[in-house]
Amino acid sequence: MNLIKILNLSKSYYSINEETKAINNITFDIDNNFTGIIGPSGCGKSSILNIISNQDKDYEGKIIKKENLKIGYMLQEDALFPWLNIYENSILGLKISKSLNDDNIKYVVHLLKKYGLYEFKDKYPNELSGGMKQRVALIRTLAIKPDILLLDEPFSALDYQTRLKVCDDVYKIIKEENKAVVIVTHDVSEAISFCDKVIVLTKRPASIKNIYNINYINKNTPTQNRKTIEFQKYFDLIWSDIEK
Repeated sequence: MNLIKILNLSKSYYSINEETKAINNITFDIDNNFTGIIGPSGCGKSSILNIISNQDKDYEGKIIKKENLKIGYMLQEDALFPWLNIYENSILGLKISKSLNDDNIKYVVHLLKKYGLYEFKDKYPNELSGGMKQRVALIRTLAIKPDILLLDEPFSALDYQTRLKVCDDVYKIIKEENKAVVIVTHDVSEAISFCDKVIVLTKRPASIKNIYNINYINKNTPTQNRKTIEFQKYFDLIWSDIEK
């Protein structure tokens, strides 16, 4: 089922002296699954998320969304406020959207308990590990009960070992909460192991090089998916696209 249809999307940035075209006439669908967008640095991946989330309205083309679609956006870093404790950070989105009611507070408490953070609710971000902070950021995004999550390089600030662990944690949480995802990453392995579909962009101005449906015989966590024969097959195909 299509949640979002992107039709003939183009995006340019302007300075005093020149126009820089970032995205060039791309078309694809976002379904009720995990979609990855990869490509070279500066090719417009984050621009696509900004357009989908309606933060950027200056573009050409059409974005058609399912009626009443609610979108949650998780930024590149955890972006937790250091002067707020974990509970206060978790309900921040509800405060901003003026939807801090009893039912939504109960849902946040439920998420904190379910994902092992409730006992840390009175602590502050500097008292938590990088992985725990990412879980708090995800819970803050889930608190508004979105239908789809936009993740912009969500693991890039973590060291490699922590990155694999947190990737698995985030994957499991999103699957359990039954949400769709669009994740932007420059990491080919991350995209293949995490996603059901991977969209490969060219260098700027970005056009679509290829779209791959990722099928594993036994779908598992991202870390486990990396160990499969299918993973290597997709890696070789996508790496070949990027090299060309």
